[in-house]
Amino acid sequence: MEEELFEITASAVTVEVKDAYTGKVYRRELPIDYYENANFLKLSGENMDGSVSQLVFYTPRGVQRVKDLTGKGFDQDPCGGHSHQQE
Repeated sequence: MEEELFEITASAVTVEVKDAYTGKVYRRELPIDYYENANFLKLSGENMDGSVSQLVFYTPRGVQRVKDLTGKGFDQDPCGGHSHQQE
């Protein structure tokens, strides 16, 4: 039975590019930390001066969660089970 996957982590990534002029494909393994879950993908590495640099890409679900946490989301219950009941 296949295990349910909640996150993906790695300490290196492999980048593959196809040169627009020659059509040749190049692959490089880079020392970039990779972290992915249902909300975002984060790439972390070092700048030229050795300080940490990060890129974060949010999924649509992640964007909605950030909006909800900052009070900019919809004023509705997404699952229908937490609405205020009228008394």
